Amino acid sequence: MDIESGTDSQLDSQTDNQTDNPIEIIYEDEHLVAINKEAGLLVHRSWLDKGETRFAMQLTRDAVGCHVFPVHRLDRPTSGVLLFSKSSAVARSLTEAFTEHKVAKQYLAVVRGFMPEKGTVDYALSFKPDAIADKFADLDKPAQEAVTHWQSLAQIELPFAVSKKHDTSRYSLMSLIPETGRKHQLRRHMRHLFHPIVGDTSYGDGRHNKFFRAQYDCTRMLLHAQMLTLDHPVTGEPLVLTAGFDDQWTRILQEFSWVDSAKA
Repeated sequence: MDIESGTDSQLDSQTDNQTDNPIEIIYEDEHLVAINKEAGLLVHRSWLDKGETRFAMQLTRDAVGCHVFPVHRLDRPTSGVLLFSKSSAVARSLTEAFTEHKVAKQYLAVVRGFMPEKGTVDYALSFKPDAIADKFADLDKPAQEAVTHWQSLAQIELPFAVSKKHDTSRYSLMSLIPETGRKHQLRRHMRHLFHPIVGDTSYGDGRHNKFFRAQYDCTRMLLHAQMLTLDHPVTGEPLVLTAGFDDQWTRILQEFSWVDSAKA
């Protein structure tokens, strides 16, 4: 029997937690806690962002009343399911599960252009060091294997000439499933395919980012970790964790009539 996030008792608990703490808890038991991380929120403290005062790890700890251990990461501009453990032993087990590809991750993204119905990109990615965090890292590492599967869920053509080459602009709603977990993998793979994610200021297209800000008041990157599927590290039962959309995502989905297409 699947343990679905969002049962009645859990929803009651979520409401109470959200009243006292600005973090959305989508699942909690004695071993685990999963949140819906907002876009722009760092997972934990970083030397790269010394001025930040809000972190997912600390907010989650305060909400559940105990120390939590991160077992995977989401980029700062990415929203969605972020899983923590409540003990170091469970954290080790979950980290191994992620490393051994026993956790299925499903993301939603809005990308520039029309992509084929489905496909796979198998394109190795070079190591991308952080200026401070990876100061002493080996910069001569060979490119690492990186595989992403995709499915096109919906498409739209808008009567706006964002590019001077075209009178209209096309966008696709994509389901992205990473088989590997390289740094910025989905963002770099979409750029490699010439279909960058809308709102991505590092790997995206500035013209389309600017258009979405002006036309739809969309100030975030449209990449969302919608679902994690795994076996519970203690009970062994199937666990399905899903995260809903924020206001900006919801506005885009409604504007483009993509609400049904985006359902997990």
